[in-house]
Amino acid sequence: MTAPAPAYGLVCLTVGPEVRFRTVTLTNYQKLSPSEREAKLLDLYSDNIRRVRAAAEFCAARGIRLYRLSSSLFPMFDLAGDDTGRAVLDHLAPQMERAGHAFTDAGIRVLMHPEQFIVLNSDRPEVRAASVRTLAAHGETLDRFGFGRTPWNLLLLHGGKGGRAAELAALIPDLPDAARLRLGLENDERAYGPADLLPVCQATGTPLVFDAHHHVVREKLPDQEDPSVRTWVLAARTTWQPPEWQVVHLSNGLEGPQDRRHSYHITHLPTAYADVPWIEVEAKGKEEAVAALMGVGGVRD
Repeated sequence: MTAPAPAYGLVCLTVGPEVRFRTVTLTNYQKLSPSEREAKLLDLYSDNIRRVRAAAEFCAARGIRLYRLSSSLFPMFDLAGDDTGRAVLDHLAPQMERAGHAFTDAGIRVLMHPEQFIVLNSDRPEVRAASVRTLAAHGETLDRFGFGRTPWNLLLLHGGKGGRAAELAALIPDLPDAARLRLGLENDERAYGPADLLPVCQATGTPLVFDAHHHVVREKLPDQEDPSVRTWVLAARTTWQPPEWQVVHLSNGLEGPQDRRHSYHITHLPTAYADVPWIEVEAKGKEEAVAALMGVGGVRD
């Protein structure tokens, strides 16, 4: 029996002008008075919420059923000692709920992949504390949009500081529920391969998101047709409950399999992904790469 076509996921932004989000730097924010900070965040947050809703409409119009929400929608929301962002989001609660409903009503699955500076298993206590605070803020953001506290609405991290898998496994159970119940872990190109993360995922009930490109680069494999890619697709699937929720990442090297840089389009879809139901596309071409995959003969080999 032929496996059903996977849902290919769009990551955050578009190449065209349709989906873009605004931000403010900490330096510029700190120059503002308290009233100016509130006005700035109200304007920025309101606009980004409108753009989130537009992203839902963009995906729905094109049959895209998986969307990675930007992790930078609400700058300063997790700023220690400053509750301005939280107060502004409280004020915007109805708009956030409507934006979230735009995805759920269209049957679009929403994920988040926070920034690399979140290192839960850092050997520095202040970094661990800041990481938990930031991750909790991302979980709260998903709550405020009305998304469920399950890996259906995944909150994805890499393994963090190398050689500290045991520390990572020990702290996951103590994370706030808004983050813990959505958490997933992804292999990377340097610190954590899938063999390092699988025991952590098994011990904590955390899904493993397998990235074949990272795996090929880290292990210096010829390409994504290496038999180990299929092995890890299947091993990762065992961490997903239900297995039908499994997500993998798809990207190609810009100038060959060992190139860490992502290509513009997907030129090779590994056969190991043939029965994976949800595939996030990490390509510079964004919506153009997804459209090519969804079209007849969209993948070039």
